[in-house]
Amino acid sequence: MQIIKVRPQGYCGGVLKAIDMAKQARQQYPDEKITILGNLVHNAYVKKALAKENIQTLEDPSKTRLELLEEIDDGIVIFTAHGIHPQVKEKALHKGLHVIDASCPFVLQTQKIVQQKLLEGYDVFYVGKYQHPEAESIYTLSPSVHLIQDTHIPDITNPHIFVTNQTTMSIEDIDHIFQAIKDKYPAAVFHDEICNATRIRQQAILDLKDQNIDILIVVGDPSSNNTQKLLEIGKSANIPLRLKVQTFQDIDRQALDPNAKIAITSGASTPPYLTNQVIAYLQGKITKKEEIQIGKIL
Repeated sequence: MQIIKVRPQGYCGGVLKAIDMAKQARQQYPDEKITILGNLVHNAYVKKALAKENIQTLEDPSKTRLELLEEIDDGIVIFTAHGIHPQVKEKALHKGLHVIDASCPFVLQTQKIVQQKLLEGYDVFYVGKYQHPEAESIYTLSPSVHLIQDTHIPDITNPHIFVTNQTTMSIEDIDHIFQAIKDKYPAAVFHDEICNATRIRQQAILDLKDQNIDILIVVGDPSSNNTQKLLEIGKSANIPLRLKVQTFQDIDRQALDPNAKIAITSGASTPPYLTNQVIAYLQGKITKKEEIQIGKIL
């Protein structure tokens, strides 16, 4: 079994920043109640590790961040790496909460661009995923922001159309949808906001196309959009078998071809510790009896 560790992979800068801010908050305020408004990053094991530090996560997919905020009345509130609607921040400050904003700088950049274009009178086509927290923080800014999830493009009378996107989208999906918009609105202004960390991780998989890879294993959380996109890119790289796993415990080594050439990558919110365990398991260095030590996640 040949193991190829695809590089780069794992934590991006925005995820590292968010986790570091949460850890620093606990160190600086050892006795304060700390609540994260939504999942800090999309990984269940990061959530467990934060809980071990007495940092609680308040998450409910059926509620917006503004609705979730109603359940926090005191202490410190941390906004996640995915960005936050200005109204949520204003409400948190009005409630007297200590606010820590762990928003990814790339997400904040997209928000600022969209807000500026709205002020200039544009309708905004935002390519993203419904109810994803990053997308939600932007498509809820104004009725003039239209969420685009596929090539079904809305009819807009405004001749001024600005097009941008969620930072973790697939580079292939963006090209496809952008072209559909361009066909319908040739005068539209386009601004590709796929972050560099997402782009180079996806390109690294595309670069495997002629390396005769038998299996691609993507380590990441089911809720992680960028992890899912890495898996989808594997199809374009002509990799026959593509597996998405959270941990090594999701893999049956005995069911894999012992002569297989396996490429391993991970989502931008996946702890390196979990990926390293996957590699160690495939190499026969650990067994299914090995435990996942939450203390090593952060």
